[in-house]
Order: sequence, then structure tokens, then C-alpha cells
Amino acid sequence: MRISYSAIDTYKTCPLKYKYQEIDKIKVPKSKEAVFGTALHASLKFMFSRDPLYPTLDEVVNFYLDKWAHYTTKAVWNDESEVKAFQDQGIAILKKFYSHNQPWNFNVLDLESRFEVPLTDEHTGETHTLAGIIDRIDKPDDNTYEIIDYKTGRRMPSQETLDQNLQLSIYHLGLVRRWPHIENKNIRLTLHFLKHGEKISTTRTADDLERTKKTILGTIHEIHERKSKDDFPPTPSALCNWCGYRPICPVWKHLYQKDKKTPNKEEITRIIKEYFELKVEAQKNSARIKELHAMLADYMKEEDVLRLFSDEGYIAKTVKTAEKYDFDRVKEILEPLGKWSEVLKADEKKLAMLLPTLSTDIQQKIKEVSTQKTTETLTVTRKKISSPLDI
Repeated sequence: MRISYSAIDTYKTCPLKYKYQEIDKIKVPKSKEAVFGTALHASLKFMFSRDPLYPTLDEVVNFYLDKWAHYTTKAVWNDESEVKAFQDQGIAILKKFYSHNQPWNFNVLDLESRFEVPLTDEHTGETHTLAGIIDRIDKPDDNTYEIIDYKTGRRMPSQETLDQNLQLSIYHLGLVRRWPHIENKNIRLTLHFLKHGEKISTTRTADDLERTKKTILGTIHEIHERKSKDDFPPTPSALCNWCGYRPICPVWKHLYQKDKKTPNKEEITRIIKEYFELKVEAQKNSARIKELHAMLADYMKEEDVLRLFSDEGYIAKTVKTAEKYDFDRVKEILEPLGKWSEVLKADEKKLAMLLPTLSTDIQQKIKEVSTQKTTETLTVTRKKISSPLDI
């Protein structure tokens, strides 16, 4: 099996999207964000490509605009103003990046570096291929290599999350596979967040890389299992807003069938409408019932009565009192007697059963560290009770 980090990430995010994308090979328009990222990545590759001189900022911006004009045709946009907003944001990012990262100040070894790592499953004997593309590889000094991956998103992960980042672990495996002689060198793994102009870095140990291999093989095995059963469930999340498969996904496709004429369409629409109306009404009734409950309870307390009668039936109030114990102090009392284990789970019922077996003075000590909790419950009975005045 041939697999990449992006495919693994897609599977972890939503197995059904993985099936549509990787197995069924269903093509959908790229998202606006994906198009934006592709144009920026291509421009940054151009920025660090010396032929024979590094390009100027104006040349980089013009390159971006040419790419942008081409890539925008691959996505669906709301209007021209949206296209212009993304375009201007890209220009601003490139200008900021260029001012802080002049290309001649870096020792760049490779750009968009492709790799393949064979992974052999010891249990099945199968060999799988882990493939990918590294945005940039630098050599800051004689003993250090740096893998740099550009990110166009806004959210920056915590250091702890970065230390567990699967993508960077895979890139480390890919770099060492491509250049085995650097295996014992310092390899720095960096995410560069373009919108913020911030970089965060991490490293991996040999044990980390072994765990990464096992994780990937485990994921491949899981995919094979799902494939044999044709079991790729959808996983709804906020990321659905950017998914091109929504019109065919069972979670969302009904939303796209509003104009589709089917025998039961009108009936289903009516049922859904009635369902929501009843849900809203139930919420209102629940809130009103609580208000009425409180009013009746207050009246019964004020009038000192336990039942209220009407033509519809009667409402009765039941008063229950239960002991509540301070179990920390109870433990101090019972533990020296070897009795604490009998109520170890701090259960009022168990303690109540134990109390009669104890001496009077011990029972009194426990009573002194208890409080009483009183609850009132109203029950409604739909049975008319004749008033004495009717007799």
C-alpha cells in the first residue's frame, strides 16, 4: 500500500472522506484555503530558487499573481471581492516573509523534496510505501539539518502538540531515508506559520521514530480491515465546512436535496417541521412546568398542606429526609474499629445498615458528623377526588 501523511490525516479526520478521496478517487473542487496555500507554497519555492540570482520581492509577488490567476479557477468563490481578499492577503504574507527571511541568508539544500520510505509489517510480511514532499530542507551549520514545513492556517499548536506531530515525524523518516549519512546529525523539525511570521521547532529520538512506524503500520492495518468490510463511517466535525464531499455524504446530502422531487419529500419536510415545532413547544412547557412547580410548592408550604385538589385530580407533596455524612470524619471514627472497609465507597445506604450494629456511643459520634438533606417531590395523579362539600 502506498500512503502519505495527508492520506493518514484524512483517514483520522473522517474515514468516509478517505474512502471518497483515496479509494473511490472522486474528484471535487479544491477549497479556497487549499488553493491559497498552493499558490503561496509555489511562490516560496520560487523565492529560494537561485537561477543564477535570487528573485527580488517584486519578482516573487508577480510570480504569485500569475500562479494565483491560474489556481483560482480550481475553486468555487462567492464573488470577485473574495478572490481579491485572498489575493491581497497572500501579497501581504509574502512581503512580510521576504523582509524577515531574505533567501540569500539561508543555506537551502532542497525545495519540495520528495521521499519514499518502505515500511515492512512483521505480522503480514507486506511492505508498504510511505511517501511525501518536504517543503524545504536547510543546513544551518555543519552538524544540523532543518526540515521546514509552511503552514497557512491561523492556529498555532502548543509545544507539547508539536512534539507529537505525526507529519514532522514522517518527514524525519523521509529525510534520513533519502540521505542516510545524516542519521546521526542534529535534525530540527520546524513549522513556519506564514500568517503570524512565527516558527516553532521540535526534534525526534530513535524511539520516537520507531513509534511513528508502528503508528503508521497500525493505521494501514485498520484501513485494510475497514476496506474488507466496506466500513468507512463519516465523522462530522467543524472541518465539514471545508469538505467538498458534503453533497454525497450521508450526514449532509439531505441538505443538498431540497430541490429534488421524490414521492415522500413533501411529507418528510412536513414531519421535520412538526418535529421542530414540538421540540420548541416541549422546551417551553418544561420551563413553564418548573415555574408552576415552584409556585405550587410555595403555596403548599405557606398553607401547610400536603395535597391540593382540583377537578383534574390532586397534587401531593412527599417529604423525605436522608442523612448526609462527613465521610472524612466518619473514617476517623470507624477505621480504628476495623469497620471502615464496610463503607469504603462512602455510601449512605451501607453506612445506614452498619449503624445498628455499632455501640451507642459510636452511633452518637457518627450522628454528630452528619447533616440532614430534605427533598420535596410533587406527583400528579389524574384521578378526580370528590370534595366533602359535594357529599
